[in-house]
Amino acid sequence: MPHALLFAGPAGGGKRIFAEALAARILCLHPSPDGHACGQCEDCQWRLAGNHPDLLRVIPEADQEDRADAPAEKPEGGKAASRQIVIEQIRALQQALTTGGHRGSQRVVIVDPADAMNVFTANALLKLLEEPTTSTLFLLVSSSSKRLLPTIRSRCQTWAFPRPPAEQAARWLAERKLPDAPALLAFCGGMPLAAAALAEGGGAAARQRFADEISALPGKPALRLAGEWESWLKGKDALASGFDMPTLVSWMQRWVADLVSLRLGGPVRFFPDREDVLRGLAGRLSVDTALGCYNEITQSRRVSQHPLNPRLFLEDMLLRYARSLQAAAPAVRK
Repeated sequence: MPHALLFAGPAGGGKRIFAEALAARILCLHPSPDGHACGQCEDCQWRLAGNHPDLLRVIPEADQEDRADAPAEKPEGGKAASRQIVIEQIRALQQALTTGGHRGSQRVVIVDPADAMNVFTANALLKLLEEPTTSTLFLLVSSSSKRLLPTIRSRCQTWAFPRPPAEQAARWLAERKLPDAPALLAFCGGMPLAAAALAEGGGAAARQRFADEISALPGKPALRLAGEWESWLKGKDALASGFDMPTLVSWMQRWVADLVSLRLGGPVRFFPDREDVLRGLAGRLSVDTALGCYNEITQSRRVSQHPLNPRLFLEDMLLRYARSLQAAAPAVRK
């Protein structure tokens, strides 16, 4: 095994599950004949309990909130959990690696997602990869590996996790009898694990609501819809399922991407069950206006993580979309 592996591919392809399974196999005292961890030995029990001393996870604070050891409540007035891997985490990792493993055997470090680092944090990790500690395996998980420093990629052996064949993905979902599986699979770009996670988290109903309400524009006032969406994001169901502003904007981007594809003579990729509605809307757009609308939504997505005013952010995004449909209609008729 090399000292560092990079698992790269689209989100929802099983990279994280594979990294955890590989880490479990390496740390297991009595692996099964099929290559998996036994799940019964002392090391497996430690790992399953979340306190194995030789398994080190470097993940954003926001991703730790679902873990059992996360604080139940945030202090009043405290900062929101970071979605970035901060440099202090890499420094703590470096300190942890200065001591030997618990059994003197191999240790495993999982960095997930590896692209959630700024340049300073990435350079700190690079130093660890350039001077690897004996008996330490780094597993980097990334859905946007091009965002990683080229020097980090060059220090890792890359294992690609491509999109599975459509028939295989559809069959996998069908075996699990998930509702709206074909529509969710298309919505998730053909990635079956992402579609399953969406279905299990109530995403089918949320997607249905989104498609119904965005289809109503520009007939429905954009400002009213912005208010409804703001309330939606603040609702208990949305908070419980992790449905947030970046997710909503990414759905908006997929909707407009289908409009652009239709306008350029391509297929509907994300919302095949709404093809009739999309074709009607695409007929109102010129190619330039469709591309311009997509670029504006893309710009909105870059700041969707921390909008200064969520209501104004939604109003601006929806007004831009509605105006694109209204302004382009006369040009198309010409």
